[in-house]
Amino acid sequence: MKYTRFHVNLLLISCLLTLTASPASPVGLYSVGQTNATHRYVLDYTQSKFIAHAIRGGLLWFKGHDHLVAAHVFTGEARLNPKQLSLSSLMLVVKTDSMEETSDAFTDAQKKIINGELRDIVLEPAKYPEIVFKSTNVTGSSTAANQYDLRIAGDLTLHGVTRSVVIPAKVTVTGNDLRAIGEFSIDRSDFNVKATSAFHGMIRVKNTVKFTFDIVGRA
Repeated sequence: MKYTRFHVNLLLISCLLTLTASPASPVGLYSVGQTNATHRYVLDYTQSKFIAHAIRGGLLWFKGHDHLVAAHVFTGEARLNPKQLSLSSLMLVVKTDSMEETSDAFTDAQKKIINGELRDIVLEPAKYPEIVFKSTNVTGSSTAANQYDLRIAGDLTLHGVTRSVVIPAKVTVTGNDLRAIGEFSIDRSDFNVKATSAFHGMIRVKNTVKFTFDIVGRA
């Protein structure tokens, strides 16, 4: 009888120790997983802006205006790992046939001419329907709670040509939303992109094209 009670007591003690120790392991694993998680955000073009600035230059430049060509439709996703920024990434696909002149400096009739040249001379969406950026490396640092200064290196494919570019971006996370703001420039001649000769050659633009963006992603 004493022998049986001894084993029962030993069994109860073992069970008690198991119940006491077991919660610690899941809590620890959960904490590590949450801390090092990479969060995915789907880009929302309806709440974003992506604009190409073509700067006036060349013949009669003083009578011209800078072009502001907005991309109205694009898709993609951003991934952000707050603890290991190198694990973050960006994928962006712009529909070239959605790009249009938006500068208030031009009349509707002038915009019609410019947009025609954008399609027929510059972007050629029938041949090159997409502009694609895929990140290859992300570096940066946290500047405040849920705020980051990033340098996003990657491959930009435009007009059938792929070149490496670096995109600086200020990223802020608020709730389930990510917002990235920044700008970068390219030389259009590197991508074999012709300039629009708006108004039949009277106004031309420089080789440097600056892109500005204010992009929103949702988790």
